[in-house]
Amino acid sequence: MRLKSYQADGILLLVAISWGVTFALVQDALESVSVYTFLFWRFLFAFILMALIAWKHWHNLTKPVLYASMVLGLLNFSAFAFQTYGLTLTLSSTVAFITGLNVIFIPFLALVIFKRSVSIYAMIGAAIAIIGLWLLTGQRGLGLGLGETYTLVCAVLFSLHILFTDRFARKYTVILLVTIQFGVIALASLMVGIAQDGSVVPDSYDYAFLLAMVATVLFATIFAFWAQTSMQRFTTPAKTALIFTMEPLSAAIFGYFYAGEMLGTMQIFGGILIVAAVIFAESMTLKSKNNTAPVTK
Repeated sequence: MRLKSYQADGILLLVAISWGVTFALVQDALESVSVYTFLFWRFLFAFILMALIAWKHWHNLTKPVLYASMVLGLLNFSAFAFQTYGLTLTLSSTVAFITGLNVIFIPFLALVIFKRSVSIYAMIGAAIAIIGLWLLTGQRGLGLGLGETYTLVCAVLFSLHILFTDRFARKYTVILLVTIQFGVIALASLMVGIAQDGSVVPDSYDYAFLLAMVATVLFATIFAFWAQTSMQRFTTPAKTALIFTMEPLSAAIFGYFYAGEMLGTMQIFGGILIVAAVIFAESMTLKSKNNTAPVTK
């Protein structure tokens, strides 16, 4: 089990890094294609591949499964749309750090929606994260730039997606929920893309677009789904939460070397505070509950 634990940790680390790397790649691709064009092709390919992987489970498809998948798909579509718009307006590393705040938002949204209590550790983590966000976005008082605002909305939507996934996954086949979600996101992107842009056909299939497609479909979507659901059985939830904090860190590092993104000293410190807030809130809450169930990203 020790060997399996190390293997699982290593694979989950690759998941976090793959998520982080894709921020800069998507940002690069968006210079030649629109937001909804990119989302359509990414999730169409992901849906086709996942539909083939899930072929043994399609007999479990029912109306409640379809309804749950549509709810999750629309939440996911909205989150990805806001995140992708954010990438057109601000640094990919900033988007990655702010997206990571979804872990902080979850307990507070659970309080509002499901009346669950909020731990003192979550409150402390939220306070630290707010300070980090203020530093990361350039100490602009209470205001945020449009790109940061879009990404903050994205983080809230991802939090809602995680909460409802937790509820629906206890009732329905997970692989169907995920697969149909991809189809819903592709369909929504197609409809909104045609309404807004007139087409979802890329003007050119350049290197940046193709590279982002391969990275997001194969690694950040298909591989990440398989790895997260398979490998978390062999490690602890606290360790998984810590490993996933590498997503914004890897985004910042890759953004620096790949895209030449430069963060100031206070912005770097703000990003570190956000990661520290997530680590503190997750690890202390899990420790206090002595919870051994896997976490969901």
